[in-house]
Amino acid sequence: MPSGTPSVQDTLARICDRGDPGLLVSGLFGLEKESLRVADSGGIAFTPHPRSLGSALTHPNITTDYSEALLEFVTPPFKEFSEALDCLQSLHLYIQEHLQDELLWATSMPCVLAGEDNIPVGRYGSSNHGLMKYIYRLGLGYRYGRVMQVIAGVHFNYSIADDFWPMYQAVQGDKGSLRDFRDSRYMGMVRNLQRYGWIIPYLFGASPAVCRSFFTGKEPDLLVFDDTTYYEPYATSLRMGDIGYQNRKEEGMGVKACYDSLTDYVESLACATKTPCPVWEEIGVKVDGEYRQLNANRLQIENEYYSSIRPKQPPVDMETPSRALMEKGIQYVELRSLDVNAYHPLGVDDHQLRFLHLFMLYCLLAASPEISGTERREIDRNLIWVAQQGRDPLLKLQRDGKAVLFREWATELLDAMQPLADVLAREKKDTHYRDTLVIQQKKLLDADFTPSGRMLLEMRENGEGFYQFARRLSLEQWRYFSSRELDGGFRDHMNEVGALSLKQQEALEADQSESFDTFLQRYFDGQI
Repeated sequence: MPSGTPSVQDTLARICDRGDPGLLVSGLFGLEKESLRVADSGGIAFTPHPRSLGSALTHPNITTDYSEALLEFVTPPFKEFSEALDCLQSLHLYIQEHLQDELLWATSMPCVLAGEDNIPVGRYGSSNHGLMKYIYRLGLGYRYGRVMQVIAGVHFNYSIADDFWPMYQAVQGDKGSLRDFRDSRYMGMVRNLQRYGWIIPYLFGASPAVCRSFFTGKEPDLLVFDDTTYYEPYATSLRMGDIGYQNRKEEGMGVKACYDSLTDYVESLACATKTPCPVWEEIGVKVDGEYRQLNANRLQIENEYYSSIRPKQPPVDMETPSRALMEKGIQYVELRSLDVNAYHPLGVDDHQLRFLHLFMLYCLLAASPEISGTERREIDRNLIWVAQQGRDPLLKLQRDGKAVLFREWATELLDAMQPLADVLAREKKDTHYRDTLVIQQKKLLDADFTPSGRMLLEMRENGEGFYQFARRLSLEQWRYFSSRELDGGFRDHMNEVGALSLKQQEALEADQSESFDTFLQRYFDGQI
């Protein structure tokens, strides 16, 4: 068996012989998708988040990410991919009904930008909760710049069925507590998702080019595509490369989460949120009575640490993510490395979701040793190399201290997933999981079938720069949603949820029993 692609066949055989393989196909799936609101002028929208959509602070399904213009759609968890995609489509239809003279941008990389100062930071009202979210975003802007914060992506949330864990524990012969077993195996999945995560930007990366306006006052280390566009000839996902939000400065200061166990992960991030950073201290925390950031520590809060994969437990109210994880364990894993699929109105399609499910299950079942310092460096380099040069047929990655051709390793990985795809196909009584592997294998044989390859080919054939290409697809998607009817029941439900979210925000703003300074101190002291 080639090094770096652990076989899952023995574990799979034990599950089939002594367990219930049907539990492999069950679970919960959720989606989060970001889309930039764009004005008729072609630039980022300066209008506030539409009040008719509800409160960005308290709405469970429609909020904003960094910028006031960067919408975020959040589906509940569903048992079927089709349900999650249907919900995402309904959210798109509902939002489009409430936009006036604006488009939702079809790509991860943003549209024409007019500098840092012209990117509106998300606003969440006057409550202490809302101010904290706003100031946190101000801090991100001071630390990393606002431009990189308006890059959009898609997050895939996957929770394995509760009934799977006792069966899997018995098959593995583990005699410890069920929660410890579950947390340990989830963390093993997370480690393997990092080891093999470079496959995601190759297969689904859709940001090989970027608008020239993305780089204000500096020349990037990229090639010129035309007067309006920079690109890399073999890039798959510039979003996941050096120009994206990768905590590059923190890495230089030694902040890196430890994934050996859930406790190690939580403690490593907690340490970063409590350790002062001289560079961030130079920014200042409260200057002339106005906050610039929540604190001057290496991370303001845990969410600032960018990672393509996160173990998650939904916090309750103002509970920190770490406290939620330590008290209740891992509920699901969030995969964050997906570019927005510019060729699908929803930004993601069912083939992608089936592959991600297959891939994450493979990473769960495969052996997953702890990540050494040497392997950590290999993981980071491999992801960057594939993001920036993934379609180069001669690209080599690092595996166990040796160079290996990317396409050979990727082929080994997909081949090793085939037995799992066969089991899932048998349990589902259809060929969808096998079909998605065939689709991905085709991309390895010809990089022009990848989204990034397809984008550059179209741009050349049509004589389009990135902006013209992205605007054309954005208009096509606007017409797609305009031609479809929103279910009246869903509209009524969203109207109710939006109205309730506004009342919840108003209640928070009415309950100002303490100053923001006191509130913030209590939050960091763990008293909220």
